[in-house]
Amino acid sequence: MTNEAWGKLREDLIKRVGRNNYTTWIEPIRLAELQGSVARFEVPTSFFGDWVSRNFSDHILHQLNASGQDVSRVEFFVPQVSQPRAVRAAASAPAKPAPRLSRRAANDEELPGATLDARFTFDSFVVGKPNELAHAAARRVAEGGPVTFNPLFLYGGVGLGKTHLMHAIAHELQVRQPDLRVLYLSAEQFMYRFVQALRDKQIMDFKEIFRSVDVLMVDDVQFIAGKDSTQEEFFHTFNALVDQNKQIIISADRAPGEIKDLEDRIKSRLQCGLVVDLHPTDYELRLGILQQKAETYRQQYPGLQIAPGVLDFLAHRITTNVRVLEGALTRLFAFASLVGREITLELAQDCLADILRASDRKLTIEEIQRKVAEHYNIRLSDMIGPKRLRNIARPRQVAMYLAKQLTPRSLPEIGRRFGGRDHTTIMHGVKKIEELMATDSQLNDDLNLLKRLLQG
Repeated sequence: MTNEAWGKLREDLIKRVGRNNYTTWIEPIRLAELQGSVARFEVPTSFFGDWVSRNFSDHILHQLNASGQDVSRVEFFVPQVSQPRAVRAAASAPAKPAPRLSRRAANDEELPGATLDARFTFDSFVVGKPNELAHAAARRVAEGGPVTFNPLFLYGGVGLGKTHLMHAIAHELQVRQPDLRVLYLSAEQFMYRFVQALRDKQIMDFKEIFRSVDVLMVDDVQFIAGKDSTQEEFFHTFNALVDQNKQIIISADRAPGEIKDLEDRIKSRLQCGLVVDLHPTDYELRLGILQQKAETYRQQYPGLQIAPGVLDFLAHRITTNVRVLEGALTRLFAFASLVGREITLELAQDCLADILRASDRKLTIEEIQRKVAEHYNIRLSDMIGPKRLRNIARPRQVAMYLAKQLTPRSLPEIGRRFGGRDHTTIMHGVKKIEELMATDSQLNDDLNLLKRLLQG
């Protein structure tokens, strides 16, 4: 059987094992030889081969026979060239740096990480004020060279570009330094593999995989919160890589100090590098994203016209996140192409009625907190935290006041969102701002501006 034939057969396995299992466990293996009734496959590590053998060998055997091959057994082995001897040597003699694997060895020893999205590159990332610092930091890490901050911690809400930047870094590193061993995966995948390694008594192989990389990228790290054993292993993996001066890049939906049930020592470690917030998109950034996306679609749908004002309308109305925004434009172009009509404001309103209705939602307390923290240039964690310095306490009271004015939440509910404060504390903060509004013109200007930003 040729590798081309095996490649086609692998695609058939997707239906049997599912896309996620296929990407993680089937895609990295390579058919080495087919002798008699035995099919032999190259795998990255012994742990990887053991797992595939136990969980997917029956599926592979079935598909081989279904394709016309007379196979009764499948075997998995780690090729000699791919064995990470340099890593083991470094462990026994820490005074010498481990030699870098050759490009061939690095490619053969592909690590079982999540698949990168080819669309998520720096070229396709639209930069604006809410994400310019995160973009600059990601660019710096992607350039390689000496590690200047470790880890790089990116955080923000859904659809603000965290995963896009993570993928962009990985793509750029692969282009600039193809010899680097870069491993990107989600925190859930990290936890899943750790649990399986424990169950199968393969924990040393697990440690070898995760501590032999040059760059470790973990997405959505908040998912390991509360998982004690996984946090323990993550902490030791983190320390081992930092001690080797290996780059770590982490993302989460909130700052390290705000992740509930995450161990304090892990929070401390995550905060020792560069922590960067991706703020919610503003109108200018949303419009820029739409313009870039529309230009791509104009090439895909030649001759399709979009009337002036449509993109502005969408940028104003759809403020939830970039994924919803891009999905709306995709639907709009596809629909206009099918019906053969120009994309007008009326067409957009009809085609996207459900998305527009969903976007007309109430403000959340978290959005108010982020916008106020951004306006006064303070950390969101400080606003929620216990600090009572004036430059923090006053913005905190402003956010309390706006939460009371612009949301239907009760005082106890607002208090819980402000670090578990009592409702009387919220009442005091609201009353204080109301008193100051009578004499402080600057405060009034701030409040009016914040209301426009939050309600616009």
